[in-house]
Amino acid sequence: MSQQQVQPSVRVVDAHLPRANVADRPLIQVAVGVLSQPDGHFLLTTRPPGKAYAGHWEFPGGKIEANETVEQALARELHEELGIHVTEITRWRAEQIDYPHAWVQLHFCKVTEWQGELQMKEGQQFAWQQLPVTVAPVLAGTLPVLEWLAQAQSSISNSALPTAV
Repeated sequence: MSQQQVQPSVRVVDAHLPRANVADRPLIQVAVGVLSQPDGHFLLTTRPPGKAYAGHWEFPGGKIEANETVEQALARELHEELGIHVTEITRWRAEQIDYPHAWVQLHFCKVTEWQGELQMKEGQQFAWQQLPVTVAPVLAGTLPVLEWLAQAQSSISNSALPTAV
C-alpha cells in the first residue's frame, strides 16, 4: 500500500443553508475508496437510511478512528460496509467539503484489488458505473472524483491523438 502527500481544496455545499459555528464543527477525517474494475467501471453506493443525505450516491468509506491510518480505516470500513477485504490501496487525492451539518476532509484512495463478493451490510444499494454516471442524486463529495476521472479519461483520449508537426 503506497502513500503520497495530498493537499486538499475546499468545496462549500448548500451554501444557502445556515452553518453551525466553526468551533462546533470539527474537521472530520474520512477515508474514501474508489473501487475500480479493469474495464474502468467504478463502484458507487447509496448512503444508508438514517444518515445525512440518505439515498445519495457516493464512493464507499467512513470516518478514520483514532490511531488509524487512512489505509487502515478504509480497509476496515470496506469490510464493515461491503464485506470485502482490500489487498491494494493507493492514496490518491484529498478534498475538504463544507456541508451545513459537518466539515469533512475526504482522503480518496484508489482500490484496485480486493477479495470477496460485495455484500451491502448497511442496507445500501450499489452500482458499477462509468462516465457519465447514470445514478442520481450524487453526493457533493463524490463530484470531485468524477471530475478527476473525467480529466484522466480526457488526457488518455488526447494522448492517443496525433501531434501536429
